[in-house]
Amino acid sequence: MNRSNPATSGRSIGGADFLQLDPGEAPPGGLADWLTERLRSAISTGHLPVGTRLPATRTLAIDLGISRGVVTETYQRLTEDGHVAGRGRSGTVVVAAPGVDRTTGRTRLRTSARPPGALRARGSEADTSCPPAPNLRDAGLDIFDDLRAAPSRIDLTPGVPDLAAFPRSAWLRAERAVLTDLASTEFGYGDPAGTPTLRRAIAGWLAQYRGIAADPEDLIVVAGVAQAIGLVAQMLDQHDVHAVAVEDPGSLGSRQHLQNWGMRTPPIPVDDRGLRVDVLRESGASVVMATPAHHFPTGVVLDGERRRELIRWAADGGLIIEDDYDAEHRYDRPPVPALHAMLPDQVIYTGSVSKLLAPALRIGWMLAPPRYQEELIARKRLADLGNASLPQLTLAHLMESGELERQLRFLRRRHRVRRDAMVTAIRDHLPEATIHGAAAGLHLTITFETGDDTALAAAALDAGVKTHPLSWHCQLPHPPGLVLGYAARHPTEITEAIATIAAQRV
Repeated sequence: MNRSNPATSGRSIGGADFLQLDPGEAPPGGLADWLTERLRSAISTGHLPVGTRLPATRTLAIDLGISRGVVTETYQRLTEDGHVAGRGRSGTVVVAAPGVDRTTGRTRLRTSARPPGALRARGSEADTSCPPAPNLRDAGLDIFDDLRAAPSRIDLTPGVPDLAAFPRSAWLRAERAVLTDLASTEFGYGDPAGTPTLRRAIAGWLAQYRGIAADPEDLIVVAGVAQAIGLVAQMLDQHDVHAVAVEDPGSLGSRQHLQNWGMRTPPIPVDDRGLRVDVLRESGASVVMATPAHHFPTGVVLDGERRRELIRWAADGGLIIEDDYDAEHRYDRPPVPALHAMLPDQVIYTGSVSKLLAPALRIGWMLAPPRYQEELIARKRLADLGNASLPQLTLAHLMESGELERQLRFLRRRHRVRRDAMVTAIRDHLPEATIHGAAAGLHLTITFETGDDTALAAAALDAGVKTHPLSWHCQLPHPPGLVLGYAARHPTEITEAIATIAAQRV
């Protein structure tokens, strides 16, 4: 019997990434009043700064699952108040935020004060013209490089986005626009924390889609979340912190990065409600790395009570490294606000465009409490003098023009079809498997009651299908399983791959 956890069909639950809007909060008969007040408040607090383009009325109505007339009425009220104005094809734009001293209201003081396989499932008679088959039982530092180089017919590696969907035309247009207007002085060395233009664009994106009110000056542009982990680990080591608790199951890659900088990684179990905060307290750890919006690899969302427990733990002196993994890619659940929005002084927030655009860009961001800012920027300066400026400016153009939002919506539709194909194939070919994390993300996880997942992954690779054994991502005992990426494969390939995996379980 299949024990699939999430709903996997039909339209998304009402709710929007835009300002984390949830129409379930509105009183009966008061949708327009509620929506107007939420947008007016966002304009006043700076979550929607002057110049921001609001979503099209039809788009926002579909996201929220409400009448377009309600959104139209809301925009009309804001227009009459003088907060927004219609700009023709440019849409509805925020034009004023009366009564807000935006300079003093958004400025924070900076401070540099420091806080106190030995075996494979099949033979090794592979074609010598191909790279040697990776030893899946030996998940060492080079395992991901080895697996990436291994030949396969169908690659279900988790964490791989739909690279064929990269918006080449939009990127070229944006790059051309940037180069046309770029002063020659901008080709020199820039701010190691990132170009001001991109930091402003990221701040706007986080305010609208992750509920975070960030001063652009507080953002640090990094070469993906991986670099952010390394910079934070180096800083912690200098502050005599030598352990970062991690989720279990949890990302092998993140664990490797932490260990590379000398950090111990005590495991904290994750269940169907998320991180076990009670175990975290008992561990004595002062720092934890977590993926609360979409846990890797199980996809569980940290529930309300656990979020409150984790916030209390951090308020007592703990530090959270928040990896906002796959937060934008959701299909059957409402948006979840970032922890940083709730306790910014105790959360180092990280994110990137690696899953939304491409890992090749190596562009991410970090938002740290003020007491860590100067030290992290200094470490970024010594690491690489800052990310390349031209890709930063091009990405900023995509964010500000609305192209990145359009790309996200396109990918959601595309990913939903592929996710559904994988769930159907698992039900048909692996009915004994339990499905986890299908409501969001670019992958899902399946578990079995018994078996050797490393041997199964090795057998699948021999048969031409590439994936991760769940045991790679576990330090504690856990049921065997596989982590299956679907974003980069067509539905027919996905069905074939699952059938191939099922044949190896005989």
